[in-house]
This record gives sequence, C-alpha cells and structure tokens, in this order.
Amino acid sequence: MEAATNEKPTINSVLKESLGNLQSFAGPDAADGAVQEKKDNMVVVDYKMVTFSLAGKDYAIDIMKVKEIAKAGRFTYVPNTLPFVLGVYNLRGEIIPIIDLRLFFNIDMPEREVDAVENMLIVTIGEQTFGVVVDEIDKVVGIQKSTINPPHPLFGDINIKYIQGVVEVNNRLYILLDIERIFGSKADNKAAEAEVVKNMSARMNMPGAGAPAKKVEKKPAAPAAPEKVDYSFVVDSLSSMRKFNASPLNDKWMQIRYKEWEKERGKDKTQLQDAGDAEAFLKSFFSPCNGTWWTKEYADAVYKALPDNTAKQIVVWNPGCGKGCETYSIACLLRKRYPEAKIRIYAHEVDLLAISNAPLLSVPADVANGWYAPYITKKANGDFTFTSDVRDSIMFEYHDCANTNALPACDIIFARDVLSFLPAASQQTISADFAEKLKGNGIVVLGQNESLEGNAAWSAKTVGSITIFEKK
Repeated sequence: MEAATNEKPTINSVLKESLGNLQSFAGPDAADGAVQEKKDNMVVVDYKMVTFSLAGKDYAIDIMKVKEIAKAGRFTYVPNTLPFVLGVYNLRGEIIPIIDLRLFFNIDMPEREVDAVENMLIVTIGEQTFGVVVDEIDKVVGIQKSTINPPHPLFGDINIKYIQGVVEVNNRLYILLDIERIFGSKADNKAAEAEVVKNMSARMNMPGAGAPAKKVEKKPAAPAAPEKVDYSFVVDSLSSMRKFNASPLNDKWMQIRYKEWEKERGKDKTQLQDAGDAEAFLKSFFSPCNGTWWTKEYADAVYKALPDNTAKQIVVWNPGCGKGCETYSIACLLRKRYPEAKIRIYAHEVDLLAISNAPLLSVPADVANGWYAPYITKKANGDFTFTSDVRDSIMFEYHDCANTNALPACDIIFARDVLSFLPAASQQTISADFAEKLKGNGIVVLGQNESLEGNAAWSAKTVGSITIFEKK
C-alpha cells in the first residue's frame, strides 16, 4: 500500500492528470478514427483555464496566472484592512495576502468557522503573489480562445469590468475573470499613455506630434493669442528626478511656471541640471500645508467649500495620505462640518514607514492648542493625541491608488498633489476611477495646481480659495 502524502497538488499535476484521463478515456477497444479525432481536437486547444465555483456559479481564470492550488486556514489577521482580506499566510517562507473572492464580489455566504480550511488558488500578478479563496476548485479545461465571448451585463452580481469573457464548455457556462484587472496595476495601459502623450504634444505645439496644429488667421483688431510654451525638454527631467509627470492635469501651472523659471534663470539656462533644480522648479506647485498640520486659515477655507450633506455616514477616500497629518486634519474638519454623521476615511499610502507610523502619530503642543483642540486628548505620558472617535474613523492602509481600489461609494475624494506624481496613463485611469467611486452629490478636492476641467466628465466650482470638482 502506498504511503499517504500531505503534499499539495499543483496546477501542473492537475493538468497532467487531466491530460492522462483524456488519453485513456477511449479505452483499449476504441477505434483508430476516434483516437485520431481526439488528437485533432487536442491540437486546436490554445487556451487553458482553471475552473472553480462561487455561490453555485462556474468561474475560471487563465491557467498561466495560477501558481498552484492549496488548502489552508488559520490565516494571520492584519488590522485595518478591507473586509475581503482574510489576512496573510506563510506559503513555504513567502508571506502572501489572502483574498476572499466571495467577499470581494459581495456574494452572500454563510458565516466562516474559525478553524475552517479554505480552497485557495495561488495566483501571481507581476511580482505579487496572492491566495484567492473560492468555494470549490473544479478542474483544468482546455478551449479554443476564439470561443470566448465578450462579457455581458447579465452578470449583475459582478462588475462587468472584472469579467474577461464567457465561454460554454460541455453545456456549462463559465465566467472568465480578468484576474489582472482585479488585483493588478491599472497603470499598464499603453494605449492611454500614448493618447496622453499625443495630446500633451499637441498642447505644447511640439514638432513631430502628428499633424501640425492648424494656424488660425488673426483678425487685425484682435490681440495676439498667448504663445504656447514648449517646456518639453523639462518634462523628462521632472519625471526622472522627482517623478512629476506633466499632463493636461497640471498643464496650466506648467505653462505659467516655466515662464517664471525662464525669468529666474535666463532663457539659455532653463534646463534642469540636478535634483536641486527640480525641487526649485516644483516649489510653488504644492498646496498649502502639504504634508503638515493645517493652519486655521486653510481649514476654514476647506470648511466653506464642503457641500451640505445629510447622510448618516460620510465616506472619504484620501489617497497619498503621507504620514497622516492631512488625514487627521480632514477627520477633525468633517467632525465639525457634519456633527451628526459617522465619518469613515480610507487613507492610502505607498510609503510603508509613513503608513505604519500614522496610527501612532502624536500631536505637537502648539498644534493641539489650536483649532484641533476639541478633538485632542492627553495621554498618560503627557503627549497629545486625537480622541478615539477621530482615530477610529480612519483606516490607514498600505495601498497604491494605481491598483484596483475596492472601496464603497465615496462622498468626498481628497487627493491633493497626488495625481501629478503618477504616470500620465494612471492619471487618466484614476480620474475615471474617481468618477466611478464618487456619489452623485460628491466632490473631489485636488491640489491647488491640478485640475480636471479638461475632462468632459467633470465640472469645476471655486469657493473662496478652494476649487472642488463635481461629476457632470
């Protein structure tokens, strides 16, 4: 008798077994014609997918994205994570996050038992590995790629953008999930990036940017149109030295700033030579109180720009929250503006050290005694910190906003001086994500030198010194 083994099956072993079953299915008495027909059918298989079930429906993902399958439980809980993140798991020395696909898609499911062993697909997207929990893992299915049909809105329980297509195999309809769209970066969008570069080139009237811009004949009495500045040679320097990406989002500021820079340095000395030059060029770009505590003047200006909202819960998305000063400032201001509402802020940051320390942030005495005072308490050691209701309203998360953002509908998106430091294609994609996440009466607050006015989906409204953007 063979010894029992606890070794976890891999996709390769599942695939090998499936192919072995397929080769022996006809039996020793099968006709040569049937064997040949079987071989012919195998030749046309150019796409393999791993099938599984969620709430009784059949799903599949590309086998090339699956590293292995496994069964596991007792995941290590990680605080302040979204509900569909079950925790982390040690996969042979590699710590991976565990995502429950049922919770991600808001599929009803029975209450999980504490020690329950889950069925997992171990998937790899780029350099990141995830454990994906599903109901049951079925088998490997080979199909012709040409038989995959486009997704259809009929699958209302899952956002259609996460569906790569649907395919029927042996009278079973499989929903093929786009696993890269669910867990991968949205920044890898070459077509969008090319379109942005093309648009920027046209705006700057750069030579070689497709068809030359049409020259409008001036009327004798009309003043000359303001000359478009060609700052194209500065763009690469800002991107490489400070990761600042020129785009329609900040073009107005770039035009004005380059003219100022030219006056400061001289026409023949405008090239950025080093990181110090890049810092000097961007000095006037940043919004008031960027990365630090808000002054009373700035807090009052934002307060006046906040719209009326009678909702019982105000949901805020604060990507690029830094070390937390801005997020706590938003939380205090919203407590003042909407005293009857429950405040929930999702604060995201890619600086791991900053986001790790944000929940423990202490408040300097001079700040604690200013406009923040009603929301401050003193600890036993004499340090000042925020009251529990303010701290509990914030969920700090290590997350890149260029990746999929599974957030609830938002009343306010506060993203000051964030988008300009993302690739141009990501700027477009995330502004579309803003439109998807924002409620009809919601607002977006960007940096003082960033604007969505060039985007047909948005309208701008200025209240005092603050400009807010609303969906049209």
